[in-house]
Amino acid sequence: MALLRSILYFPANSVRMIVKAATLPTDAVIFDLEDAVPLDDKENARGIARDYIGLIKKRGIQTFVRVNSLTTGLTVEDIQSTAVKELDGVMLAKTEAGSDVTKLSKILDRVERKERIASKSIKLIPLIESTKGVVNSLQIASSNRRVIAVAFGAGDYYRDLGRDISQISNDEVELLYARSTIVNTGRAVGIQAIDTPFLGSLTDREAFLREVRIAVQLGFKGKQCIHPSQIEPINTLFSPSQNEIDHAGRIVKAFEEAQARGLGAISFEGKMIDNMTYRQAKDTLAAAELITAKTTRGGYVSISEIFAAPQR
Repeated sequence: MALLRSILYFPANSVRMIVKAATLPTDAVIFDLEDAVPLDDKENARGIARDYIGLIKKRGIQTFVRVNSLTTGLTVEDIQSTAVKELDGVMLAKTEAGSDVTKLSKILDRVERKERIASKSIKLIPLIESTKGVVNSLQIASSNRRVIAVAFGAGDYYRDLGRDISQISNDEVELLYARSTIVNTGRAVGIQAIDTPFLGSLTDREAFLREVRIAVQLGFKGKQCIHPSQIEPINTLFSPSQNEIDHAGRIVKAFEEAQARGLGAISFEGKMIDNMTYRQAKDTLAAAELITAKTTRGGYVSISEIFAAPQR
């Protein structure tokens, strides 16, 4: 699965927003069946998601459905109604233990067989939104091979601490432990860690950019977002700059030439370069390759296809 930098949420019952999403440069979209959809409209939202997942996927955008937590009794129906071959994965709201992931995977096993979808092809992103989930994050992330990323939800987490998210400090130090734990979990398991959506005012661009930079600095590889205007800044800040790519390329070339001469460390542009620095440069080049592949792979969705999609 390709690198997930920007992951755009929209209510699964909003055809207008879904069609808009097909035109945006986001890496992935999340058809939200949880908080964004009232209980009496869940069934309609499931049908819309099922009808439009293929349209989004054709654009080269990865598709996910955020399903309601297992405690709601709605999860099975969410999955049964939206599992199609174009669906890349499921985000499980309020994941608190590895057993939650195990239960969801078993549900997916049954649905994949029934819908004749390739076994284990629908991946999982556990959404950690509570203190218990943070404590159990390693157990959650390593509990099943379907898990391809672990994501953080700050709103419910902060509320679980007994705090109001609107009162959070500028440096967001209150979220540091949870964020650092989730990032370290992702690295330990070898999967991506995805940061929370920005929950401040949509007009406060300074605060938004500050939060994205915090996430990058901590080691997240992507960020959830709730508005199209947030996609480009997220993509940019989670991507290596051209200067960084060029610098990494020079490091790799110099170090490999040194290795061929039997050297283990070299002086490069005034700094000592060793195997750790070389591996870091290789990671930068690999990320740049993934991003380039994503940028050039986008499909095309015609207006006629949009209007030919089932209307509800």
